[in-house]
Amino acid sequence: MDQIAAQQIGEQTRLRSLQLGCESSGNAGECDSGYACAYSNNISWQNKSTPSSKEMHPRKLFDLLFRTDKTSQGSSAEDLKRRKSILDLVREDAKSLQKNLTTLDREKLEEYFEGITELERRLTYLEENGAKTVPESARPAGTPSNFHEHVRLLTDILALAFQTDTTRVATFMYGNEGSNRRYTELGIKGGHHSITHHKGEEKLIDEVKAINKMHATEFAYLLKRFQSTEVDGTSLLDSTAIVLGSGIADGNKHDHHALPILLAGGRQLGLRHGKLRAYPNETPLGNLHMELLHRIGVKSKPIGDATGRLPKLG
Repeated sequence: MDQIAAQQIGEQTRLRSLQLGCESSGNAGECDSGYACAYSNNISWQNKSTPSSKEMHPRKLFDLLFRTDKTSQGSSAEDLKRRKSILDLVREDAKSLQKNLTTLDREKLEEYFEGITELERRLTYLEENGAKTVPESARPAGTPSNFHEHVRLLTDILALAFQTDTTRVATFMYGNEGSNRRYTELGIKGGHHSITHHKGEEKLIDEVKAINKMHATEFAYLLKRFQSTEVDGTSLLDSTAIVLGSGIADGNKHDHHALPILLAGGRQLGLRHGKLRAYPNETPLGNLHMELLHRIGVKSKPIGDATGRLPKLG
């Protein structure tokens, strides 16, 4: 959903979209039920076979968004001109290979060209507009090992990205699906994924609740951060639709039905909140995605198993 939106509204900003996370993508190998780890470690996909890698380092993210001098991003006018010249040479060399390639290799080369085109667009944007002014004091010193500090640093930078209109589309994974992170700051010794298979043991259930509460608290911080940030007299929260959820309702049973999804913000998009809405069984989550795409003016074919737009959000 995010990349469909990015393709249609991403031209209006320097970065089409952002993908953030507190754990690396780690796409190699097999994870849950024998599926490739790429499915567990990414929720943003450029196409059906290519995940969009996440940025988990606050300083690198900050520099990507806001630093355009030689000492950080190397994006001075001279450097931009040099990089664009290199891209022209790369394109010419790649084109000369096309006649000797198989159909599959041509498809891969086409994806490569698309990447080059996107990079050129970003460089041109920087050359013509520069980066929005953000004080050096906002630049993080490093990547915290503490989950709470890590999430809040990334959240603060994400809010800055929306405030400066550097991007209008983002995903943020607090943890990968199947993550076995140990939340030692909560006094929990077991891994997250392991304790979700609690088999009814009260101690493990309490630990899962503690982790859920921590994630919800961090999400509340994100909402408050967006609510307290105004652009042209309107809070970011009112102009941004924000969705919290996961692909499993009950980790112990691996239940994929009746997912608890929280929708916040988007008052300017006609979204109204303060209600718990229970939809009929087998209502696809893709219907929510279709509804939100419609609200932001993005046209799309049905996503996945979507059967239409989700009603009763107005």
